[in-house]
Amino acid sequence: MIEIVDIHKSFGKNDVLKGISAKFEAGITNLIIGGSGSGKTTLLKCMIGLHEPEKGSVSYDTREFTHLSQKNRIDIRKEIGMLFQGSALFDSMTVEENIMFPLNMFTNQSQSEKLDRVNFCLKRVNLDNKNQLFPAELSGGMKKRVGIARAIALNPRYLFCDEPNSGLDPKTSIVIDELIKEITQEYNTTTIVVTHDMNSVMGIGDYILFLHEGKKCWEGSNLEIAKTDIKELNEFVFASPFMKAIKGKF
Repeated sequence: MIEIVDIHKSFGKNDVLKGISAKFEAGITNLIIGGSGSGKTTLLKCMIGLHEPEKGSVSYDTREFTHLSQKNRIDIRKEIGMLFQGSALFDSMTVEENIMFPLNMFTNQSQSEKLDRVNFCLKRVNLDNKNQLFPAELSGGMKKRVGIARAIALNPRYLFCDEPNSGLDPKTSIVIDELIKEITQEYNTTTIVVTHDMNSVMGIGDYILFLHEGKKCWEGSNLEIAKTDIKELNEFVFASPFMKAIKGKF
């Protein structure tokens, strides 16, 4: 579980996060949603230590993270997997080398042990025998799956995914969503997904935190999200013509 309490973050005179608190449980897919500028990516960066909040705390299974020194954060960071928005693969490295990168950095495993782990992760994301391909040879969906394989290489307790479906077609997006959910349940991972994709919200949103103008506006599940009377949330959920067309079915 990850718990955030009263998180505040400003950039100059711009108050981006205004006292956000939430609990993200293990074994379910936790989504952070909101419009552009709502603060969702800033919140994610505060949770993993890329931004330092002016006020508030982040705890990983009761281990307070926010006020630790950079050195003392290392043990928790070893338990974090990260899927970046653009996959963030190293273009000059093969698929195998990309996935092995965190193993080289954080473990003392032998080369054969690391290769076994790479092959396991590739099989888990249905990319067997793609070891020697370079990112330029992969489709967008394959790059995302390699990114997931790298994110789970260290068998993380916590998995963060920043806009995992960005740039993907709807069919591939569903594949990525289902893969994230399967891995979350299989390994009882605390998974947090930042997204604006309503297909992801309705498909895998076990817990959803909706931000609006830097504040927590609503929290609940995908079974509840379309039944609220919160104006800002309804405007976000039913912004697309497709969602408007099916609104009456909820």
